[in-house]
Amino acid sequence: MKPEYVFESKPGTGSAMPVAQGIHWLRMPLPFDLDHINLWLLEDDGGWAVVDTGISSGTSKDIWRNTFDTTMRGLPVTHVIATHLHPDHIGCAGWLTRQFDVDLWMTREEYMLARLLVADTGKPAPDEAIRFYSAAGFSDEELHDYRERFGFFGRLVSKLPESYVRIHENDRLAIGDHLWRVLIGRGHSPEHACLYCKDQNLLISGDQVLPTISANVSVWPTEPEANPLRHWLESLAALREQIPEDVLVLPAHGKPFRGAHARIDAIISEHLQRLEALHDHLAESCRAVDTFDVLFGRRVPDGHRVMATGEAIAHLHYLLACGQVSAEADARGAVWYRRA
Repeated sequence: MKPEYVFESKPGTGSAMPVAQGIHWLRMPLPFDLDHINLWLLEDDGGWAVVDTGISSGTSKDIWRNTFDTTMRGLPVTHVIATHLHPDHIGCAGWLTRQFDVDLWMTREEYMLARLLVADTGKPAPDEAIRFYSAAGFSDEELHDYRERFGFFGRLVSKLPESYVRIHENDRLAIGDHLWRVLIGRGHSPEHACLYCKDQNLLISGDQVLPTISANVSVWPTEPEANPLRHWLESLAALREQIPEDVLVLPAHGKPFRGAHARIDAIISEHLQRLEALHDHLAESCRAVDTFDVLFGRRVPDGHRVMATGEAIAHLHYLLACGQVSAEADARGAVWYRRA
């Protein structure tokens, strides 16, 4: 069952449009293959609460300045809320908080990891990360490229505030005339906050539920034994129980839609099918980089190999934790997985 899109049109790049009473959809450009992020402006007492911010760039800041004068009618930002730590969501967060002298609202795990990753900028890639990608099957050339790109995260994020307001699962955030309940997702990031407004039947889903793609679920060198896919599948199932089927989903990418339960079912089913296909593929020993065809059905472009590798390892670790595969390192440190 395909998502039911609610709006025939979408805002132009850098523009905003209303989607419900007191809520505007701002479409911010991104310089990636995924070329946009949806940001949400919520009318508040005497101003606007902002949910997610776009990357830190001159283009993003120019769009924000225009939005302050037009959609926001010269009223201030009252709160900056970040669903999670990725640069397209928090890039302008610090800049916005300083512009309006307001707090950044985030979950603890997202804020702390964001601070940690930003601090990597300007440092050489650590030995642990090189060992991690060597074990996954990276060539010397690919390891060189990784070293060159290391610290890219912080280049897309303005200086984060030194303090924040922690939001917790099931908190009710009072914004204007409405309460928004915090629902937590895990796997794509450690403590991703979705916001559910019961009286308006709206869910700001961030990257947890997207209409046409599934968010990246990866193992990273900072936690090399993690099993994020288990957290992802469990938190999706839990989210399904907490929202109605006819909720209007306001996603970070793509268009607003209804049909949340069916979409969550489809995302879970897609990953379970990948796991089954991967299990069959592992009749012969493989490294993580040898599984791309079966997991993604295509050649992975060079610029996407880090994320693809992380996602491959996430699927391998899921099977490993279930006892369905074994893992063994060879003399050079590469890890080979095989069906148990």
